[in-house]
Order: sequence, then C-alpha cells, then structure tokens
Amino acid sequence: MQRAVAALARREHSRAELARKLQRHLPQGADPSEIGRVLDELMRKGMLSETRFAASLVRTRGNRFGAERIRHELKRHGLAPELIAQTTAALSGSELARAHEVWRKRFGAAPRDAAERAKQLRFLAARGFSTEVILQVVRGAADED
Repeated sequence: MQRAVAALARREHSRAELARKLQRHLPQGADPSEIGRVLDELMRKGMLSETRFAASLVRTRGNRFGAERIRHELKRHGLAPELIAQTTAALSGSELARAHEVWRKRFGAAPRDAAERAKQLRFLAARGFSTEVILQVVRGAADED
C-alpha cells in the first residue's frame, strides 16, 4: 500500500500500470491477489482513478501528439475502450490546430522539394496525426508560400 501511494503521489497511474509496478516489488511467496485488493482499496478511496489518469495524459501529451497516438498510448495503459473514446473525442476538434503548431515549431517553412515534403509528412504521421490533417497542414504551408 505504501509503495502504491508513493507512486500515486508522484503522478497519476492507470490501474494496469500501477499493478505492473507493484508486481515487481512483490516479495517471493506473497499472494499476487493482494495487489488487486490494494488497487481496489485505492480506487474506493479515490486515490487511483483511470479517468484522472486519462485526463492527465491528454493534458501532458495533447499539444505534441495527435489523437491516434494518444489513443494508442491510453490503450497500452490498459484503459477501457469507452474511456479512451470519451477522452480522445475532444482532441479531434483541435487536431488541425495542434498539428499545425507542431509542424510550425519543427519546420516553420513549406517544403522546398519532394524529399522535404515527405520528411514533413512522416514527422506528423509519427506524431499520430490523421492523414487528412497532415495533408491539410503541409498543403496549407505550400499554399502560403
């Protein structure tokens, strides 16, 4: 319990992530179901919340990554599909503006040739932005010049 509270004091964790961390410190021969009981108790007390974890992750990663990458990361943390959909729904509305800002910080200028254009497209794709948004950002930059 102390180890779990200490981890939660540093930052929000998903239930699955905290369970993995606690599993590493479980004494040999100890009952693994004890971790589940500790996590249930923390959730009951409101100290562990997957909704808060999802909101925290979106808040910290939202300005740098697209909805698809954030959705994938939430899934990797073992969150329920309904919570993932609910959390990432708000990101879709600001996807174009966020992608443009990420592109502006990294490149700031329209691609000079096909190789530079491909580099910009790959960069935004790796950040998890949708193909439609990526094309709008890169085409919009070329149209401005």
